[in-house]
Amino acid sequence: MSSDGSNNISPISRDADADACSPSSTAVTYSDNPSPSSLPTFAPDPLSWPPDGKLCLEWIQHLMSVFEWSSRNLAPSAFPSVFPVPVFDALVLTASKILHKEPNCLQINTLDSDSTVVVVGDLHGQLHDLLFLLQDAGFPAQNRIFVFNGDYVDRGAWGLETFLLLLAWKVFMPHSVFLLRGNHESKYCTSTYGFEKEVLAKYGDKGKHVYRKCLGCFEGLPLASIIAERVYTAHGGLFRSISVTPSKRSKGKKNRRINLIPEANTLCLGSLEELSKARRSVLDPPWEGLNLIPGDVLWSDPSMKPGLSPNKERGIGLLWGPDCTEEFLKKFKLKLIIRSHEGPDAREKRPGLGGMDEGYTIDHDVESGKLITVFSAPDYPQFQATEERYNNKGAYVVLKPPGFDNPEFHSFEAIIPRPKVNPYYDFEEVIDSDEDLDLASMVTTDL
Repeated sequence: MSSDGSNNISPISRDADADACSPSSTAVTYSDNPSPSSLPTFAPDPLSWPPDGKLCLEWIQHLMSVFEWSSRNLAPSAFPSVFPVPVFDALVLTASKILHKEPNCLQINTLDSDSTVVVVGDLHGQLHDLLFLLQDAGFPAQNRIFVFNGDYVDRGAWGLETFLLLLAWKVFMPHSVFLLRGNHESKYCTSTYGFEKEVLAKYGDKGKHVYRKCLGCFEGLPLASIIAERVYTAHGGLFRSISVTPSKRSKGKKNRRINLIPEANTLCLGSLEELSKARRSVLDPPWEGLNLIPGDVLWSDPSMKPGLSPNKERGIGLLWGPDCTEEFLKKFKLKLIIRSHEGPDAREKRPGLGGMDEGYTIDHDVESGKLITVFSAPDYPQFQATEERYNNKGAYVVLKPPGFDNPEFHSFEAIIPRPKVNPYYDFEEVIDSDEDLDLASMVTTDL
């Protein structure tokens, strides 16, 4: 345990009213509103999968304790000693079965007068900030719904722990925790920005197996959500309509397949029906062809310039202006768009849009509602090549009844000093993900 006492999660005995299960070891558990304190210096017992396959609050609290302690006390290669491969396999398999059954666009409507919805932006492997966020907002519960907008991994040193913790919450409370996909939940990004090397460093000769399982799980993550029929959330944002025309049928050829050809030089907003039919189970969303909607949803950015245009800065996705935000909100009778995808490094290159100092911005304020960007990784990125750190705050958004369309913003500082760890990517030389991508390298191959 580090002597800095920087951790703000306090171990206490478990609430007697909470759901119970019986992990193989005694769990160090957390209060819902702890006071700052350091964790105990003794090593928590390793995780084991419950015999009945059902997770409970005690198991997840123990998981949080194990991950926090191991981040400060264990070398990466020792990670399997606290989270063995069989436990990883069981968790990812169980979570993947749930995720793959969910639709592309989640409809979150089972809300009542005492419900709240918490919308979380990019996390990027900053485990300790996620632990704080969960404590600050309150753990997921039947009446406290969490929607995570993706980008759980890469850049930060604890992407694996961050993703696994969220999968555990999903398995435990599948109707209260919703995990959307970000652009970094892809083979291209994870092989470029550190997650693949992180997994290999932590699991050694089992690393390729673990990485493949993570990629398969990424494919199952939904693309977007609509909350209370008022709020659309996605990682990047809006998307195009894929208009197609059938090619001519050759005479005398019965039952010949009709080839669909995208209409050239047309770019207009897509519909929720088109979103529901997009094929999300791809390792890297394509930037050409007929399956463009996943790439748009994950990679697109807002602009202050009216209209819809290709996102030339990134090489994939779209740029959309305030008029498009108004059109989308009005057409689908929505009040808010909450997206993520842009941290302080990206925003300093975007003239006309606000910075990310507070962890959120209101980018478009139009007649029908607002477009919000929320970013939940404070002091981002963990490894910075600039002379001065951005020192941005992270934030999350809380939506409350009756309309769930009047956002409350909660900003927070990073939990520092972070445990000392080496980066898993060349952060000084790697291309920024908000710059033109190497599209040729996004053509995936088998691992």
